[in-house]
Amino acid sequence: MSTDPWGRVDEDGTVYVRTAEGERAVGSWQAGEPEEALAYYRRKFDELAGQVQLLEQRVRGTDLAPAQAEASIAKLRESVAEAHAVGDLGSLHDRLGALSELVGKRREELRAARDQARVHAREVKERIVAEAERIADETTHWKSGGERLRQLVEEWKAAERVDRATEATLWKRLSTARTAFAKRRKAYFSSLDEQRDAVRGAKERIVNEAEALSGSTEWNATAAAYRELMRQWKAAGRASREAEDELWTRFKAAQDEFFHARSAVFAERDASFAANAEVKEGLLTEAERLLPVGDARAARSALRGILERWEAAGPVPRDQRDRLEGGLRKVDEAVRRAEENEWKRSNPEARARAQDTVNQLRRSIEQLETRLSKAQTAGRDKDVKETEEALAARRSWLEEAERTLAEFS
Repeated sequence: MSTDPWGRVDEDGTVYVRTAEGERAVGSWQAGEPEEALAYYRRKFDELAGQVQLLEQRVRGTDLAPAQAEASIAKLRESVAEAHAVGDLGSLHDRLGALSELVGKRREELRAARDQARVHAREVKERIVAEAERIADETTHWKSGGERLRQLVEEWKAAERVDRATEATLWKRLSTARTAFAKRRKAYFSSLDEQRDAVRGAKERIVNEAEALSGSTEWNATAAAYRELMRQWKAAGRASREAEDELWTRFKAAQDEFFHARSAVFAERDASFAANAEVKEGLLTEAERLLPVGDARAARSALRGILERWEAAGPVPRDQRDRLEGGLRKVDEAVRRAEENEWKRSNPEARARAQDTVNQLRRSIEQLETRLSKAQTAGRDKDVKETEEALAARRSWLEEAERTLAEFS
C-alpha cells in the first residue's frame, strides 16, 4: 500500500483520492509500483488544474461572455467532481466557485450596463422623435428640413435598441412626423404654384401695358406710367423662374424702346438749346457780380432785369439746367436776405423797441448807482456786493442794447 496526502493505492491496486466527503476510488493500477500509479493520477490532477487556470485567465483577462464562461465552469466543475485524479480537488472546486461568483458579478455589471444603455438609447430616440415632430410642425426650410429628417432616421438606426413596445411606439411617432412633414411640404408647394400662377397673370398684364406704352411720345406722363408699372412689378411677387425671365425680358424691352426714343428726342432738343445755355451762362456771370450785396434796392432792380432776359433766353439742355438754375437761385436768395436785413434796420417799431430798452436799462443803472452809494455810506457790505453784481449785469445788457439800436442808424 502506497499513500499520498491526497490519495492512496491499496493492496489490490485500487487508487483512491481523498476529498472533503471522504475517499473515492478513481482507478486501478496493476502494471507497476504504487508510486507510479500515484504519479500518473497526480498528472491527471495537474492537467485538470491547468484547465482551471486557463479558464481563470480567460475569464479575468478577456471579455469572455458570461454565458460561455458559466458553461465552461459547469463543465469543469463536473470534470472535477468525477475526476480520476489525485490531488486537492476541493481547491479546484473552490477556485471554480470563486470564478463562478466573478462571472455572476460580471453578468450583473453587464446587465446594469445594458439597462443603462437602453435608458440612454431611449433618451436618444425620444430626442430624435421630438426633433422630428418639431420639424414636422414648424420648419418651413423644406430642403434643410427634409435632409435633417433623413439624418435623424440614420441616427435612429445607429442607436441601441430599447424594449420592443417602446421601440414600436417611438418609431410610429417618427414615421408620423415624417409623413406630416411631407404632406405639409407638398401643400406648401401646391399653394406656391397657385401663387406663382397668380403672379404670372398679374405680370403679364403689366407687360402688356408696358408694350402698349412703348411707342408713346407723351414723355413725362409715360415715364411716370413706367415708374408705376415698375412699382407694381416689384409688389407683385415672383412667378416661376422661366416665366419670370421671359416676362422681364419683354417688360425691359418695351421700357428700353420708350426711353431710348425719348433720349434721342431730348438729345436733339438739347443740341438746339446749346445757344440758350451760352446766353444764360453770361446772365449768371452778370448776376453773380451783384454779390456781395451792398445796396439791396439797386441789386433787386438789376436782378429783375437779368431775370427778364433769362426767361426770354428759353430752355437749356437738361444736363446744364440744374447748375444754371441753382446758380441764379443762390444770387436771388442773397438779394432777398439783404432786403430783409435792410427792412429790419429801417423798421420804426423795432427801432422804438430798441430805444425803449436802452432807456429802461439806463434808468435802472441810475437807480442802482444811487442804491450803491447809500449802501457804501451805511457800510452795508452785503448790499454793496449785491448791488455791484446787479450793476455789472445791467451795464452788460446796456452795451448789447446800444449795439442793437446802433444797427437802426
